[in-house]
Amino acid sequence: MSVRLKFTLSYAGFLILAGALLLVAVWVFLRRIIAGLVPKRFILLHDFAPAMGTVLVFMLVFGLLGGWILAGRMLAPLARITDATRMAADGSLSHRIQLEGRKDEFRELADAFDAMLARLEAHVAEQQRFAANASHELRTPLAISQALLDVARHDPTHDHGELVGRLRAVNAQAIDLTEALLVLSRADQRSFTREPVDLSLLVEEAVETLLPLAEKRGVTIDASGDITPAIGSQALLLQMTTNLVHNAIVHNLPERGTVWVKTSVRPETAVLTVESSGEKLSSQLVSTLTEPFQRGTERIRNDHAGVGLGLAIVKSIIQVHDGSLTIVPRPTGGLRIVVQLPTPPPHTAKKSG
Repeated sequence: MSVRLKFTLSYAGFLILAGALLLVAVWVFLRRIIAGLVPKRFILLHDFAPAMGTVLVFMLVFGLLGGWILAGRMLAPLARITDATRMAADGSLSHRIQLEGRKDEFRELADAFDAMLARLEAHVAEQQRFAANASHELRTPLAISQALLDVARHDPTHDHGELVGRLRAVNAQAIDLTEALLVLSRADQRSFTREPVDLSLLVEEAVETLLPLAEKRGVTIDASGDITPAIGSQALLLQMTTNLVHNAIVHNLPERGTVWVKTSVRPETAVLTVESSGEKLSSQLVSTLTEPFQRGTERIRNDHAGVGLGLAIVKSIIQVHDGSLTIVPRPTGGLRIVVQLPTPPPHTAKKSG
């Protein structure tokens, strides 16, 4: 039974019991009057009125005591939820209510609160892990720069041209990491305007931008697809597409690799598929690739390997666009990444077209 029904039946039960007691008392005194045992006036003034007062006092005490006990039993789950809320406010997110019993309003509230605590605990843990990883990644280029400067200070004869070149490369890495962190932060805040976007045009732009890198690495890009309308931020979706194509180029075969990029439209869904050749990857490894600073293998640490945030940014952008991301290893090696995004409403699409 629901809490509302329990309260209703409880109140009705108390009311019926009180009415029954009152009727019994009236019935007793009416029988005495009808029997003519005592004068009516005497019964009313000296017997019936005090008895009714006693009955009413008893009903008041019984109602208060019974109501207090009943309310305590019914509100006990709410007290557990309140205690859990205080513990969460004090920073303890691992506590769970785990309310037993039938599924009533309190049970639904407790289950929803437990689910919220679980998501909040996972989010806090992810943020802490992200902050630790970001600090570590940012410290690395700074430590390298410090070491290079120390060498130059203690060795005046050192080739300054080489030093400047290495410092420039390290500084560029730090800038790329900082910009990636900013993009990730903006995506998580959902601070963007949604507008109709054609994914096929974004693919063309991303491929054109990354074509020199693909040619340098001996990778062929095969892009196809018709007009694919989606809804969201053009800048963020372009970042997502660029990251996916860049990831497919960099994490490919050492030579003669291929990247297949395709856009398509399904009912109320725009689909972007990016496949790449490469070495065989396990499903366990693939499941970690969207975590910040996760790099699949040591092989990808090169001048174009990025900062380990490419797929993390992709995942974040897709989430804030209410889409889905699927990453699976290809049987012959490499990855198959499928992005599904909502399409704009029909009137919006017609207007934009």
